[in-house]
Amino acid sequence: MATRRLRILFVSSEVVPFVKTGGLADVSSALPKKLTELGHEVRILLPKYGAVDERKFKIHDIVRLKDINVKVGDKEVIFSLKSCFLPGIRTRVQIYFLDNQEYFGSRNSLYIDPITGKDYPDNDERFIILNRAVIELILRLGWYPDIIHLNDWQCGLAPAYIKSAFKDQEGFDKLKTLFTIHNLAYQGVFPPSVFKKTSLPDDLNSDKKGILHKGKLNFMKSGLLFSDVINTVSETYAKEISTKEEFGEGLKDVLSKRKDKLFGIVNGIDTNIWHPENDKLIPVRYSIKNLEKKVENKKHLLERFGLPFDEKVPVISVISRLYDAKGIDLIQKAFPELMKMNLQFILLGTGDYKYHSFFNKMAIKYPKKFSCYLGFSDELAHLIEAGADMFLMPSKYEPCGLNQMYSQVYGTLPIVRETGGLADTVKRFDEKTGEGTGFMFKKYDAKDMLAEIKRALKIFDDQKLWQKIQKAGMKEDFSWDRSAKSYVELYKKILSED
Repeated sequence: MATRRLRILFVSSEVVPFVKTGGLADVSSALPKKLTELGHEVRILLPKYGAVDERKFKIHDIVRLKDINVKVGDKEVIFSLKSCFLPGIRTRVQIYFLDNQEYFGSRNSLYIDPITGKDYPDNDERFIILNRAVIELILRLGWYPDIIHLNDWQCGLAPAYIKSAFKDQEGFDKLKTLFTIHNLAYQGVFPPSVFKKTSLPDDLNSDKKGILHKGKLNFMKSGLLFSDVINTVSETYAKEISTKEEFGEGLKDVLSKRKDKLFGIVNGIDTNIWHPENDKLIPVRYSIKNLEKKVENKKHLLERFGLPFDEKVPVISVISRLYDAKGIDLIQKAFPELMKMNLQFILLGTGDYKYHSFFNKMAIKYPKKFSCYLGFSDELAHLIEAGADMFLMPSKYEPCGLNQMYSQVYGTLPIVRETGGLADTVKRFDEKTGEGTGFMFKKYDAKDMLAEIKRALKIFDDQKLWQKIQKAGMKEDFSWDRSAKSYVELYKKILSED
């Protein structure tokens, strides 16, 4: 049975290759591409920040979408929607750029003022305008999407506009919204006085039935309350945020009330970029068929980090932002124990100053066992995935996570905590059945983490068994094909609920 071709408006505050601060930008490019390949019509809306190169991407005016006037509080704001296509693919995905010099064009940074290091004080107005642009785009083009797919807090007001202020607009009663949470920790919280700027009906100006939360305007809460369906980037994270206070970031009750409309779909990974068979950034390419070549990358990796090479000594690696939420506090606690074990440890990342200073000291103290690069390097990230034997990811919470998937594709066995996307993408190795793709511990505790690392080291000594686990991980399908099909199923489910 042929699928009906869906019209999808995909709204995001960042999209690769135009602008990126995190994984949201990758998803906002990869998913629309795949949906288009599956035969659907996808158009993307995002702000045109100063960092977006208008000439390079051939961004042009559209007459019908010029000089759109909206009110933000008492202020009149004029913006245009310009257009181009997503570059570098056979399928055509149309992009609409929200173009306004004052709020977006004059700034290269997306959310944070590089001078103060704090959020821009007018982020409320900037993203009210993005949400209003969703409405104006539909009205002016007369293009009514089947699904409006909104991402994270920056798009959270759009469902409220559709269901309240614009509900009597012709055709708007048929619009369906999906709201995706990429990280619940960031919610777009502003003083209550900001409510007036939204022009939303007064009955939404409350905690109880409206979009205030603890007395403040909360964009995320608006998205959770008013979208038709909510999803997040793994099934386990969806369960965690709707049932456990520690994951719910203050919004657990809102989420648990909508449990039957909350779904989890794991992000895919871009296997054109992350695959040892065609990775342009690693010294020696390899695959499941010639896995013995992986060790050549290990030699390069250790040389690069100034550590002695011994094939029999396993290399454990970490690529992470260095914050407590990523389990770096567990690594710090376990460090003296780790250094007593027969292993080498390599770390790449940047974050809290206290961790920079700690890892610098450790590199001096254990020059033959530990080495780190405190910064970000895409090339080193690829080399570590290809050259390390194990990848440690002991996150406190993890909506989806990508490195544990990259690791399995590269035959680098992940050691993870059982949470969020980690629990959904790694299968804990079981000695009895011989099945599994990695190692996993439950309790957020340095002792439990160390016990699982010891178990991995013991199995590493049995290279025949180790290779069996490596190959099981390398056979897993983490591509966007699978995730995109799940999204199409979810879109159809939303549309069938009329």
